[in-house]
Amino acid sequence: MAKADRRARILERVEREKVKFMRLQFTDILGATKNVEVPDRQFGDALDGAIMFDGSSIEGFVRIEESDMYLKPDLDTFEVFPWTYAGSERVARIICDIANPDGTPFAGCPRSTLKRAIALAGEKGFAMRAGPEAEFFLFHRRADGEPTTETHDAGGYFDLTPVDLGEDVRREIVLALEKMGFHVEAAHHEVAPGQHEIDFRYDAALVTADNVSTFRFVVKNAASRNGLHATFMPKPIFGINGSGMHTHQALFAGGKNLFFDQKGDWHLSRICLHYIGGVLRHAKACCAITNPLVNSYKRLVPGFEAPTAIAWSEHNRSPLVRVPAARGVNTRIELRTPDPSCNPYLALAVMLRAGLDGIDKQIDPGPPVNKNIYTMSRRERRHLRIDELPANLNEALDEFEKSELMRETLGDHIFGHYLAAKRAEWDSFSRHVSPWEIDRYLNAY
Repeated sequence: MAKADRRARILERVEREKVKFMRLQFTDILGATKNVEVPDRQFGDALDGAIMFDGSSIEGFVRIEESDMYLKPDLDTFEVFPWTYAGSERVARIICDIANPDGTPFAGCPRSTLKRAIALAGEKGFAMRAGPEAEFFLFHRRADGEPTTETHDAGGYFDLTPVDLGEDVRREIVLALEKMGFHVEAAHHEVAPGQHEIDFRYDAALVTADNVSTFRFVVKNAASRNGLHATFMPKPIFGINGSGMHTHQALFAGGKNLFFDQKGDWHLSRICLHYIGGVLRHAKACCAITNPLVNSYKRLVPGFEAPTAIAWSEHNRSPLVRVPAARGVNTRIELRTPDPSCNPYLALAVMLRAGLDGIDKQIDPGPPVNKNIYTMSRRERRHLRIDELPANLNEALDEFEKSELMRETLGDHIFGHYLAAKRAEWDSFSRHVSPWEIDRYLNAY
């Protein structure tokens, strides 16, 4: 459909559904969703990309003397929120790219960064499809509205009411997502008390990143409307499973899944194996993007179903990469590292570029490791040349900083600003005296 036709249909819909406000939504380099909201009299200008905002106030964007930025909407992302505000006001949203005043893409726009990676894959004849499994916790709030870490229920994996008290909230989330165009495949209680997962169908990489951003907003909104707090923090509670965002991915061309080969080892193509090789080769550097918080590395420890070993497998979930049993058009790999606090645009960009680098350089991932790596001795791991993921954010940033692929993928602007922001985060953490230290050392020393 031509842009003018899409624009006309949007204006017709907002009038028909009595939409009063439109949120022009974008993402900063750290993954936080931002928006500029305009009233109905500004809808035409908004759809034409004529709305300006101050980029100097956004984390990692520009200096104050370079502040003017334009919001360029992707008309295919227009949706009306399925709830009302202030009693009856309808609100819509449209996802935007960030542009410079001269109309060129802004170097600090994460969505444009993913678009560049997608375009590079397209030049090589590949189209990425991805499907994330974003987990989250539902917690009680205090009387003053502040969130706690008191779990909403005592449920476990696939539990039902009355143990799973989040069931109604999940249904509300699913209904809202479906009204916004999502194809939800499953919703269930996860392993830890208060932990949940909602899976939606895999799609093109850009659509998937947009969907993750929308998903997080919808989940938090639904939780708040039910007096709860939803968090995508990777490890909010010590001693129980953290939240991951396992990301299924494959390359296609003309509707054909390029990861499948009936005659190949494990029925996997050389393209698939080299893609895995690239993901493993760049795993340490990618962690700074896919696992961006100090807290992320509290999840990546043995014993809680999160990967710590840089290896791949067909049958078990202890390595970094798992290949699910499905073959044919559903052949895919599952990267188990990412967590739901990541910037989905940057995360998918570095995953894709790592895999493409593996294909370009024909990197051999080695044979699958189908034994439980968690139970292996250090000697066994060394014998199989199984390396480990970074133990903390600082180690991940060291790997990230020396990676030419990360710099090339993100561009100098995002690479530099992201690194500086995360170094500052680590420095703040490393100087902080925690309750654990007080409990352990105050009396002992």
